[in-house]
Amino acid sequence: MSASIPPPIHSAILKALHRAEEQHQVKVLLAVESGSRAWGFASPDSDWDVRFIYVHKPEWYLSIDSKRDVIEEMLPLDIDLAGWELRKALKLFRKSNPPLLEWLRSPLLYLEQYHTAERLRLLSNSFFSPVSVMYHYLSMAKRNHAHYLQGPEVRLKKYLYVLRPLLACDWIMATGTMAPMEFHLLVERLLPDGPVRTSVDQLLQDKMSGGELGKAPPVAVLHTWIEGRLAHYEANPPLPNAATDADTEKLDLLLRSTLNDVWA
Repeated sequence: MSASIPPPIHSAILKALHRAEEQHQVKVLLAVESGSRAWGFASPDSDWDVRFIYVHKPEWYLSIDSKRDVIEEMLPLDIDLAGWELRKALKLFRKSNPPLLEWLRSPLLYLEQYHTAERLRLLSNSFFSPVSVMYHYLSMAKRNHAHYLQGPEVRLKKYLYVLRPLLACDWIMATGTMAPMEFHLLVERLLPDGPVRTSVDQLLQDKMSGGELGKAPPVAVLHTWIEGRLAHYEANPPLPNAATDADTEKLDLLLRSTLNDVWA
């Protein structure tokens, strides 16, 4: 258990996951924290965004009808529980789905059992598509910039929700690898000491110590940096990368081996 997760919260989440297993007759393979707590800039009253992958019994997959492939529940203590069925997750993994790739790298782990998640981590490089992941992050940055950072007053916390995806794009461009979830790793690697770094550090300190930030006039140095990076990617969009080794048979084998491991 991570020291960042209070024991009562950790216990409540584990109980909710075990209850979901019993109610839906599934097994949870991986459960992690997503969102601002995993990114490292949660305020004290931020929600707990629990994301998980689960697998049904073999007979569930032997049906001519499509069935619901998600489990979602809002719980007390601001716990947002949402899970994807394994076959759904594998289809998204084949497309280099950024949220799923983030789940596999989350620093806050609630539950991991059997070997499926570890096998997916080992396969990540073969299925990782820098271009599709960068477009996801660019879309996120543009959307938050347009919705929250315009006008004489802006929502200060939304700077973090624009900075993080832009820095993730910079990380991918620099390394060719999936960006880490933790915001501080992106900042330490990509923002040298100076006015921008100072403003980001202050914003982080304010958000993590004082709850949700309200509205205020734009922070000029952050506005300038963000608009510069958006303009850069507008003029230099990500170029198609070499084809990945997206071998569906590997994922088919992983589905079958998981069913055997879990329900043998």
